[in-house]
Amino acid sequence: MDTSRLLRTTGTVIAAAGLLLSGCTSGGSGEPRAAASTSPESAAPSAQPAPDGAAMRPYYAQKLTWRDCGVPGFQCSTMKAPLDYANPGAGQDVDIAVSRRAATGPGKRLGSLVVNPGGPGGSGIGYLQAYAGIGYPAAVRAQYDMVSFDPRGVERSSPVECLNGPAMDKYTQVDQTPDDPAERAELVAAFKEFADACRTNSKRILPHVSTVDAARDMDLLRAVLGDQKLNYVGASYGTLLGATYADLFPDRVGRLVLDGAMDPERAALDLNRDQTAGFDTAFTAFAKDCAKQTDCPLGKGGPDAVGARLKEFLRKVDAQPVPSGDPNRPLGEALATTGAIAALYDESAWPQLREALTSAMNGDGAGLLSLADSYYEREADGKYANLMSANAAVNCLDQPPAFSGPEAVDAALPSFQKASPVFGAGLAWAALNCTYWPEKATGKAKRLTAKGAAPIVVVGTTRDPATPYKWAQALAGQLDSGTLLTYDGDGHTAYGRGSDCIDTAINRYLLEGKAPQDGKKC
Repeated sequence: MDTSRLLRTTGTVIAAAGLLLSGCTSGGSGEPRAAASTSPESAAPSAQPAPDGAAMRPYYAQKLTWRDCGVPGFQCSTMKAPLDYANPGAGQDVDIAVSRRAATGPGKRLGSLVVNPGGPGGSGIGYLQAYAGIGYPAAVRAQYDMVSFDPRGVERSSPVECLNGPAMDKYTQVDQTPDDPAERAELVAAFKEFADACRTNSKRILPHVSTVDAARDMDLLRAVLGDQKLNYVGASYGTLLGATYADLFPDRVGRLVLDGAMDPERAALDLNRDQTAGFDTAFTAFAKDCAKQTDCPLGKGGPDAVGARLKEFLRKVDAQPVPSGDPNRPLGEALATTGAIAALYDESAWPQLREALTSAMNGDGAGLLSLADSYYEREADGKYANLMSANAAVNCLDQPPAFSGPEAVDAALPSFQKASPVFGAGLAWAALNCTYWPEKATGKAKRLTAKGAAPIVVVGTTRDPATPYKWAQALAGQLDSGTLLTYDGDGHTAYGRGSDCIDTAINRYLLEGKAPQDGKKC
């Protein structure tokens, strides 16, 4: 697995679409009202801005044919995009799957609101249909067509395919804290096998799934939806996608919310180390809470004592995995660590983590295995969504690898272990995966300013495990029109997670165009 390179999405990691670096609520319903773009076909108006160049014009002028999705209230379509934006006239396309729910009314329709749950690799369509299209505030859904898409390489959009289910089961169990040369060699071999499978099964799409590619797709989507400007809410990795879009097309920025922000100026090594510290912050909050509970399996005392007991438990299952209910997947250190990290994304999962740890310490690893499976999007039948494959493919294109080889990991281990005594070693070794990627990175860490863009709201949570608060501060500072909105709390992302202060500020921005005052805290 590549935990340190995974960006989780909003909401509970257990229930909703989601993920982070390599890397929900319910609402009222209503029948969609008649609105612009609810006809079976809708063409982008000729006034829509498009890049110069004859080769791109057919893409911007295409019509979307909408059909029933099989999910009440939602429609689906497919958009064509060039496989290679550097050569759009080559005649090779990718299919981008799109879904929408029409504005329900009452009130003036404000256009489309495109949402992205993060990842990279999270399904936007799954997120829209399971949460955003029915769970976003009713006032927002009343005035916007709720829209999302699976970015290229993800699930329904020319997906990256790597290992099959049984091979993924094996991959997720590989020890990521190698204790000797043999275990180190096994981990390197696993990363190479994963990369080779991606190259074999996804050779055509693999060089063309960068965040820049996805941002260009998003401008196509804006145009074919008939919108002059892009209105967008991106969570976690979705903030990098949104900021990249704004930097490429600042004059087409409408109302952008970037929640759980990434820092595009941080190189891969620093991102991984920062995120390791973020998980330690989240674990400290969990440990303090756990020590107060009567059912805490890690005992009393401060976070250091609780962390030491968790680390000892992980050491024991590394030496002797415990049964999990699946004879082919006993709970070893790798799966146990993934299960614990999954629950740290959202404080509502802390009781589940306490229960799962209690059971595992008593010889039943099923609970932690279930948490790990939710992280990897593994189904009961043993099939995996392509989340992990797409995640690695995007991240390994976006930046050069964090490490040149195992020796570089050795040199960085002390700093990772300082960042998190419990998770540091595993997260350091997990960041080795891009070292063996078959495609050379096409991007690099860079400052994104989006000069000339309309106000962009950047949201940061002070104890966010996956996107540390300082990243939100950094992104808001880089963007010429960035305004920082802070949530003093736990969990990954802030919008729609119970803070009336946060929700009111963002809703007002989306509905009235009034950005919160820079530096506002909730």
